[in-house]
Amino acid sequence: MAEEKQILFLCTGNICRSPMAEYLLRQRLGRGSGWKVVSAGLSAGEGMPASRSGILALKERGIEMNSHLSHQVSRELVDASTLIIVMTSSHLSQLRAMYPSVSEKVFLLKSFDPGARDKDVNDPIGSSVEVYRGIRDEIEAALPELILFMKNYLS
Repeated sequence: MAEEKQILFLCTGNICRSPMAEYLLRQRLGRGSGWKVVSAGLSAGEGMPASRSGILALKERGIEMNSHLSHQVSRELVDASTLIIVMTSSHLSQLRAMYPSVSEKVFLLKSFDPGARDKDVNDPIGSSVEVYRGIRDEIEAALPELILFMKNYLS
């Protein structure tokens, strides 16, 4: 069996956008996809729970995110990842500055959404559950093309 590939979602604090993307993609891929799905933050505190509104927005899709705890991005995590997906162009610049050698495997999430090329997924921290639903929907819109890219990536 081929070695499992890893996709890393990154946002700022790893309590809103990146864990939502992690759990949404994990559900879509199901077991046996050959991909491990993880998330982290560029400025994350360790061990913080996911935002309540994010948990509620995913629960509406039948996804439990209660067990999520935040992680800070690290050299080890970046090196272990086959693909790294960021939420904003600012995250893209920051990650490339921190780890220049990984530039070719870093992509903006919305670059996979045909209707929203090169736009950011804005930070919903402190917003209502309605705003989190919108962020969830933005993330979901990019997943079909991202999954197609993953299937063809390094195959």
